[in-house]
Amino acid sequence: MRRTILIATLFAAAYAPLASAQDQRADLKEALKKACRDDYQQLCNGVMPGGGRILACLRSHSSELSPACAAALPK
Repeated sequence: MRRTILIATLFAAAYAPLASAQDQRADLKEALKKACRDDYQQLCNGVMPGGGRILACLRSHSSELSPACAAALPK
């Protein structure tokens, strides 16, 4: 019984940072979507989502991006 509790505790402790990192990535993704929505519609509207294609399109138009979108794009 103690061993089961110990294993469960170790698993929970190991998983907590991963969940936090996933939450941070989701927050960053939402911030990027909000900041770049208009830029996407204007510059990359025909690009199919997935595989990093939208980010690549936005980066290829870096000189045309709004300041908010340019700041939100990952380096």
